[in-house]
Amino acid sequence: MIRRLWAIADIHLSFKSNREEFAKLQPRGLEDGLILAGDVGETIESLNEAFEVSKKHFKYVWWVPGNHELYTSKSAKEDEMHLRGESKYMACIKAAKKHGVLTPEDDYMTWVYTEDDIQTAAVICPIFTLYDYSFRPEHVTREGALDWAMEEGIKATDETLLHADPYKTRDEWCARLVAEAETKLAKAAASGFPLVIINHWPLREDTIFIPKVPRFSLWCGTTKTKEWHTQYHAKVVVTGHLHVRRTDWIDGVRFEEVSLGYPRQWQEAKDEGHTVNTLLREILPGEPKPEEGNEPTTTWRGRGRGWSLSHGLEPMTPSSPTNRTNLRAL
Repeated sequence: MIRRLWAIADIHLSFKSNREEFAKLQPRGLEDGLILAGDVGETIESLNEAFEVSKKHFKYVWWVPGNHELYTSKSAKEDEMHLRGESKYMACIKAAKKHGVLTPEDDYMTWVYTEDDIQTAAVICPIFTLYDYSFRPEHVTREGALDWAMEEGIKATDETLLHADPYKTRDEWCARLVAEAETKLAKAAASGFPLVIINHWPLREDTIFIPKVPRFSLWCGTTKTKEWHTQYHAKVVVTGHLHVRRTDWIDGVRFEEVSLGYPRQWQEAKDEGHTVNTLLREILPGEPKPEEGNEPTTTWRGRGRGWSLSHGLEPMTPSSPTNRTNLRAL
């Protein structure tokens, strides 16, 4: 029996068609695991639904928060609408624990699996880093970062719905999260096994591919994580957030962006016969490591013919002051 680890992100269950699609999730091997790499939805209700479906079909499930889980949402139930920042995150953790779903607050698991007919292992490391607006050109200061994005009409919905409480800023919260993750990852790396690092936000700026809204990079991570894949001996880095499914190889490490996205963004895949079950990305064992110097960067391919998910976000034309601000929610 081959034990496999699968992943998907950005399933956005607030959309009816995505919710109906995820409900069609089918079981895999008896010992298989599933990673939900953030942006399940904005409410605890969405999390409970995703966790219930996932645990029904997979023995092990991991979840890391995305920005959408952290939103203080007006669509949430009354007892949830007061939750802001860290208190919203901890409410999500409570929901995960109720379903037996593993999170960044749990001890890391050593995952034993078979690769090339040899039994081996990796440590599964869910983390939570947020972002600190450092994915920006060198000439742009932190103080001028939001104005720089606004020059192209870009402003993330996070600026309205993602609160940093009890921290003064998201930057401050991010710094604390990064420090905590570094401590846990260093301990995991000392085990001698390679790591599978799971985060919603990309660890490296050079893996961000959002050509239609490049200045959205501000809300996509932190430069503090750039070398984590080598520093902590990662085998695979699993992320979401960008809504552009993609595989990168950097320093011999496989980077997987595994998001589904909003309904219109994966419509092309759906038209070609793909479902949530064919869109699960195999993380372990995964595809073999290419020869050094021949490491491709590719959009994710389905069975048969190739396809890629477009980002699906069109920048607004600033023809008048009234449409200058374009709120983005990835």
